[in-house]
Amino acid sequence: MSVEKGFTKENLDYYLKELAKEFRKRNGKNTPAEIVLVGGAAILANYGFREMTYDIDAVITASSAMKEAVNAVGDRLGLPNGWLNADFKNTSSYSPELSQYSKYYRTCSNVLNIRTISAEYLVAMKLMSGRRYKKDLSDIIGILSEQKRMGEPLSYQQIDCAVRNLYGGWDHISEYAIQVLKAALDSENLKELFVEQEREEALSKQAALQVQKYDGEIVKESNVDEIIQKALRKKKEMRDSLRDI
Repeated sequence: MSVEKGFTKENLDYYLKELAKEFRKRNGKNTPAEIVLVGGAAILANYGFREMTYDIDAVITASSAMKEAVNAVGDRLGLPNGWLNADFKNTSSYSPELSQYSKYYRTCSNVLNIRTISAEYLVAMKLMSGRRYKKDLSDIIGILSEQKRMGEPLSYQQIDCAVRNLYGGWDHISEYAIQVLKAALDSENLKELFVEQEREEALSKQAALQVQKYDGEIVKESNVDEIIQKALRKKKEMRDSLRDI
C-alpha cells in the first residue's frame, strides 16, 4: 500500500488498526496506550470535507514499544518516516490541556484507545496556527459548515471558551484568522466561503513559493505572512499596471 497521495479516512483507520495489532504484539494486552488525533487527522476522523492529510499529528501516551510499532508498521506498509508523530508539540497550536478536551473515537485490538479533539477546540487550534498558505483557515470554515449541517452549530462563545482554555486568550491569534472566523460565523453560505478560502490559500502558497524561488528569500514560519502579503501586493500592482496599458 502507498500513501503518496496522502492519508484518507479509509486508510487512516486501517493504519491505526495495524498499529494497534503491532503494539499489542510488542507490549502485550495489559498495558493500553492512548492516541489523541489532532489537525488534519482529527478532521478526517470527524468530517467529510477534507479528502486527505499528509501526516498524522497526535498526542501519544504509551510505552516505548509504541515508537517501535510505528516504525514497524511504516516499514511493512511503505509509509513515510514519522507517519504518526507528536512533532506538533513544538508548534504554537500545542497546549498541554488538549487531552482533557478530547472525545472518544475508537478502540483497536483492545489496547489502543484513540480519541480526537472536540470541534470548538479543533477550531481554536486552527486559529492559533492560522497559516494562510495551508488549510488552517479553510478547515475552520469546513468544521463550522459541517457542525451546522449536523444540527450542532458552533457559537462564538464556545470557540472563545476553547481559545481561553487552551491558550489563555486571543493575544497570539492573528487578526487575519479572527477576520476569517467572524466572516464564517456571519456567513449564510459557508460552502461558497470555503471555496473562496481554499482559493486564497492556494494563491498564498504559490506566492510564497515564487518569492523563495525568484527572490531567493527564505520562507519561514516567522516571516511567511509578511512575504505572502508582499507578493500578493506585487501581483496586484502588476495586474493594475497591465490594465492601464
